Amino acid sequence: MNPTVTQDMSVLSLITGASVLVQGVMLVLALASLFSWYYIFLKIFTFQRATRLADRFEKEFWSGSDLNELYQRAVSSRNSAGGLERIFESGFREFAKVRKQPGMDISVVMDGVRRAMRATYQREMERLESSLSFLASVGSVSPYVGLFGTVWGIMNSFRGLANVAQATLGTVAPGIAEALVATAMGLFAAIPATLAYNRFAGDINRLATRFDSFMEEFSNILQRQAH
Repeated sequence: MNPTVTQDMSVLSLITGASVLVQGVMLVLALASLFSWYYIFLKIFTFQRATRLADRFEKEFWSGSDLNELYQRAVSSRNSAGGLERIFESGFREFAKVRKQPGMDISVVMDGVRRAMRATYQREMERLESSLSFLASVGSVSPYVGLFGTVWGIMNSFRGLANVAQATLGTVAPGIAEALVATAMGLFAAIPATLAYNRFAGDINRLATRFDSFMEEFSNILQRQAH
């Protein structure tokens, strides 16, 4: 095999030899891939921490701990608390505040508690879902961006053949290979982003189910205490 041909057909030489537009497409895809991996690792740690804190708080809650003590600990560790602990804090705070009002109906008290917990629940979901839209966009758009670079590169290759008396495989192959690198980079950016998005969406659904179940069970406990 001719070493010169091998060097000319290396990935680096194909990128540097591509047209300016195709290089721009490759740069965009490379940046999208880098940001995707940053958000992927960030969300992995976020969901691991959220699950760990939810497990710890549920263990404390269902171990029979005093609700007032749990509330005081949740207030003191608010900045490092998990989503489940924040939901508990908001619900118990609203319960203690509204219950002190004389002549307050139990149904009104519980409506206020549920609204407070639901508002905190929505904020926690928004925090967990942040950056997922970026991963979804990269996963769906990157292949088409890469395909655009490929089509443009192939068009340039065939336009260049107009000045060649006899087209051979050696003449056409470098230009087409340069163009196909854009498609490869598009897939390289899209596949991890899509897989990560699907996994994180499943993690969010599992945490949302846990939060919903806890809010219902905690509401029943508070309602029994209110009687």
